[in-house]
Amino acid sequence: MKSPSSVRHVSECFMKPKYNREESEEPIYLSPWDLTTLFIHYIQKGFLFPKPSAFDSDQNHIQHLLEKLQESLSLTLVHFYPLSGRFATRKCEANPSKLVIYVDCKKGPGARFIHASLDLTLDDILSPTDVPHVVRSFFDHDGSINYDGITESLLSIQVTELIDGIFIGCSMNHMMGDGTSFWHFLNSWSEIFKAEGKAIAISRPPTYEKLFPEGHGPIISIPFSESEDQFVCRDKEKDKAQLEKIREGIFHFS
Repeated sequence: MKSPSSVRHVSECFMKPKYNREESEEPIYLSPWDLTTLFIHYIQKGFLFPKPSAFDSDQNHIQHLLEKLQESLSLTLVHFYPLSGRFATRKCEANPSKLVIYVDCKKGPGARFIHASLDLTLDDILSPTDVPHVVRSFFDHDGSINYDGITESLLSIQVTELIDGIFIGCSMNHMMGDGTSFWHFLNSWSEIFKAEGKAIAISRPPTYEKLFPEGHGPIISIPFSESEDQFVCRDKEKDKAQLEKIREGIFHFS
């Protein structure tokens, strides 16, 4: 394998739903189960594709792909509109030492979309026994925890162009859903992408109804210190250094 290269960000933008739905004006309150994931990392999955030969001779192909991905993502966010928002907080009126965290679907610029490039090949990524550390750079929110959704996007898509391949890395805040919800979003996005603008309906719309213990909710408050900065105290650089020590393996299945 070549000496490690750095991922270069070529461009970035933020994606909003193609059009607004009336229900997106209302906040979404998190259930107790959602809140238990407050301090764990974003859920991240990626897809690695060989680059079609046509891409080598015409750079317009990659631009066309990016535009199709952005357009279909914007249409998908019509259904998954909370992913374009941010977390918001407010102190509990009855007890200022407690905090309410909820999803503000209108807050923030939207879901983040990044086009990046890296001077490595598919073989450079797949041939080592351990996953190269540079693969972490294929995910915009690698190392972030769910509470970071206060200021960071709840969904981020990074398209990294390799010498002979394309990696599409998806990061979603784990408080917004589990693995099943994550794949539901990705399958819906794929469904709309393949429709090429001919339809925006999806076969299985998401639901945002939350389950709360009987007699509790929909507003759940949690203990809070004196400020939001004190609410989550961690050394991001230390966390990143710890992650660098983890060995990850690649498994291939036919």
